Amino acid sequence: MLGLIVIGIVIGVVARLLKPGRQSISWLMTIGLGIAGALIGGIIASLIGTGGIWELNVLGTIVGIIAAIILIGIAEGTMGRKKV
Repeated sequence: MLGLIVIGIVIGVVARLLKPGRQSISWLMTIGLGIAGALIGGIIASLIGTGGIWELNVLGTIVGIIAAIILIGIAEGTMGRKKV
């Protein structure tokens, strides 16, 4: 569980760096979405059979980063941009 949180933080930071443009969400939310992305990556890797949900593997990490980028985009879209 602690490993999921640590890798989730890393995934959140990497996703934020890879996502183009300026993000309108906080770093804390980015880390939370990174942890969610890591969990999604672990579940998908487990379903494919490359490892367990809580195991660190390459496929789970890649899917986690992609999921975190998508989640960051969704969060930005639902929170809306600042109105001028």
